[in-house]
Amino acid sequence: MLAAVLLLILTFFIVFFVPNYNPDEEEEEDEATARKTPQIKKLWGLAQTAIKERKPIKAEKALLTILKFDEKNAAAYNRLGILYAKEKHYKEAVECFEIAQSLDNNASSLHNVGLIYYETGKYEKAAIAFAQAIEIEGDQPGRYIAYAKALEKLGERNKAVEALETAYSLSPSAVILRHILEIYENANDQKNADATRERIEKFLEKKAQMQAKPKVTRREIRRTARAEARDARIAARATAKTVKQKTKTPIKNSQNHIK
Repeated sequence: MLAAVLLLILTFFIVFFVPNYNPDEEEEEDEATARKTPQIKKLWGLAQTAIKERKPIKAEKALLTILKFDEKNAAAYNRLGILYAKEKHYKEAVECFEIAQSLDNNASSLHNVGLIYYETGKYEKAAIAFAQAIEIEGDQPGRYIAYAKALEKLGERNKAVEALETAYSLSPSAVILRHILEIYENANDQKNADATRERIEKFLEKKAQMQAKPKVTRREIRRTARAEARDARIAARATAKTVKQKTKTPIKNSQNHIK
């Protein structure tokens, strides 16, 4: 039980207090940087290596050098903001994220700004930043979870639950349901708390059933697909034959009538 609680705390810490570091976005940033000069491309590589090796000073130096050559490099500002946030230099991090967002209307930059505001207790500003990120990119459950946390701090429990329900619809998770349960329990809403506990039990039961089912192999999937395709072709041929027969019948009748 204690291990589960610690895991839940760790999960929320990662979601809310660690700025976004998305491998897909990193790849997009790398492609954008690749279109720059060879010198900037080399500096970007040095920064990436330094970040992975946990050498923040070296990474900062490389990113700042990039900005000397290209002061409108939004990717460099965003990565520099992540670096500052991890070092708890929140003021500098917010400045970098805001500059990055002004150069490129990016949901990740807005989300990261919201995380810093949340960490520093500026919950209203955090909620605004998260809401703006959702407007740009509304298919990421993590954005709704973060938004719900800020709303909860502002006392907007109903809106927080709505945000969490949206996150759940995008990516069903027992963690999200437990967060909803926590909100209802804190509000002494026994009816909704009981209903949410029931949802959690059903979710975990269904998950266990899915895991217990034998995995379907690719061969079986292909076999099923071929069978479905074969049945569809047979049905199509039967339909075409019936239509053809019905089409011929009136013609014969009409010819008999003419005679």
